[in-house]
Formats: sequence, C-alpha cells, structure tokens
Amino acid sequence: VQLQASGGGLVQAGGSLRLSCAASGIIFSLSDMNWYRQVPGNERELVARSVSGGSTNYADSVKGRFTISRDNAKETNYLQMNSLKPEDTGVYYCAVDARSFRWSGPRRYWGQGTQVTVSS
Repeated sequence: VQLQASGGGLVQAGGSLRLSCAASGIIFSLSDMNWYRQVPGNERELVARSVSGGSTNYADSVKGRFTISRDNAKETNYLQMNSLKPEDTGVYYCAVDARSFRWSGPRRYWGQGTQVTVSS
C-alpha cells in the first residue's frame, strides 16, 4: 500500500488549506485514516482520525477548525484546515490502517509528509 499526500503549502494566518491522502496498491480494506503533525524537536502528534464506522476524532487544538473526511470509493481522505494559526505549522503525515488481503491483519502505512507553513 502506498500513500500519496498533497495539498500543503504556505498560507497566512486565518487562511485555509486542504490536504489529500490517496492510497494505492493491493488493498482489501481500509480502516482508520489519520493525519499527524510534527514540528522539529517534538513528537509526532495525532491531529485528526476518521474511523471506518464513520466517527471522527480531533486534537483539542484543532477542534472546530479542521475537518477530516474520506471517500472510500477513491481510497482517499482529506483534511480541510480552516482558520489556520501559526502554531499549525509543521509537516503533516497521513497514516492509514489497511489490510491487503482478506486473511491478513491490518497494518499501519505512512505517507511521505507535506509541509504546512502558516505565517503570522
């Protein structure tokens, strides 16, 4: 399973960006789809999660501003980021739990990361 993340960039505070993460390869099923953020010197933190059953979870710092969604037919998930703040700056990684075959257990796959920079 390969993940291709896109949509990062430079934006002013208060602006918006939309990240995409497309999965490809041998995929039997996708479960959790996640976005993590990492800044230098800090651990990677979970920003948003979309569970296969439909529920979503968000870090407290992004609640009300970020929205994660998924298109299962396209095997793609999105992170809509509104009202961006300078503290949202970081490298955003998508991570997907996927099964390649009916008999295989889920594995965590990571995308390559996309830089988001919010200027004040």
